[in-house]
Order: sequence, then C-alpha cells, then structure tokens
Amino acid sequence: MTTETTSFVYVTYIVATPEKVFEAITKPEIARRYWGHENVSDWQAGSGWQHIRANDARTVELVGKVVEVSPPSRLVITWASPAQAADPASHSRVTFEIDDYDGMTRLTVSHDELQAGSSMAKGISQGWPVVLSSLKSFLETGRGLDVFGKKKAA
Repeated sequence: MTTETTSFVYVTYIVATPEKVFEAITKPEIARRYWGHENVSDWQAGSGWQHIRANDARTVELVGKVVEVSPPSRLVITWASPAQAADPASHSRVTFEIDDYDGMTRLTVSHDELQAGSSMAKGISQGWPVVLSSLKSFLETGRGLDVFGKKKAA
C-alpha cells in the first residue's frame, strides 16, 4: 500500500545576493532573526540538521539530513518531526533553489514527499509563506516579521 503524497512550491524575489540568501537559511545566528528558529548543521552532504527554537528552552522542532549542498545556489534537506527521526520513510524533502535574477535573487522552495492530509502538510502550507515573507523582509529591511514568538489570538 502506498501513501498519497503532496508537495508545495513557493517562489519569492529578494533584493539580496544569492550568497546572503543562502547564509540566511544556513547560519543559525541569522535564521533566528527572521524565523525564530536556528537551522543547525555543518551543512555537509550526509550530515544531520536540526531546527531549534531560538529561546531559552532550545526545543528541537524538526530534524533531518543534508541531502545535497551547493552554496550559494542549492540546498536539499530531509524534514521530519523528532518523533519521526528514526523512520526515513516518513521524512519529507525541502529543496532551496537560489538563483541570481536581474540584480535580485529568485528563491524557490519546494517541499515534497509530504503525506497528503498530514498535520505536517497542513503546518508547512501555512508556515512557509510566513517564513519566506519574513526572510524577504529581513534581508531587505533588516527586520523580520514579528510572528514567531507570540501566541496567536483565538
């Protein structure tokens, strides 16, 4: 029996160099400023990575492996909750394509191999647009969106 999968693709244009965009994704001290989390790894193919909440608790929210890395143009990682870490079949995949585009950078984020209807698929479909908007704001203005540290009103 095969599980139905789904995928999402997001494209944004950022007034920054591909190098700055790649660094913003891979350097923990930068990611925490627009994402509220740090992406922690040595960014070598085959290495693990962790998505750690940038607060005193330092909760590991996501885990995965670095599949492919080609700075500053491409990064491919697997993506899973810590509870799914030992089950590679349950991991989804995120591909960051970073291209120079007429003095800007075109960032294409493809998140695929997601189980259709899963809480992960729902979460990333809502999360990526906010993260990428905050990344764009941060790189263009120096300020990310203030949406990650607060509880949402009911």
